Amino acid sequence: MKVSEIAEILNAEIVAGKELADMEINSACGSDMMSDVLAYFKDQGILLTGLVNPQVVRTAEMMDIKCIAFVRGKRPDGTLTDLAEERGIVVMLTDETMFTACGLLYSNGLTEAGRHE
Repeated sequence: MKVSEIAEILNAEIVAGKELADMEINSACGSDMMSDVLAYFKDQGILLTGLVNPQVVRTAEMMDIKCIAFVRGKRPDGTLTDLAEERGIVVMLTDETMFTACGLLYSNGLTEAGRHE
């Protein structure tokens, strides 16, 4: 699924990495605990989180995560989006809850990170 399709499904605004809207994303992970992301995220994909701090971008970079979607209307500051831009990571914002955002992506064919059916 393309980043642009994910943004459409989540009714999200892309605020960093707009030039990467055609990039393919194959899996998703939803967590506010970066330790869980480090332990369980196995694939390049999208991270859905409500945690808005630079550690999210640093974790994404370490795990080769290509896209971050901030849920629940959370808005990162310019420092975070600048860091994501520098690292080639897409950042999008949605008002959807974590539960709803994950459900929408799953029902549209995105798989759980680390699980391929």
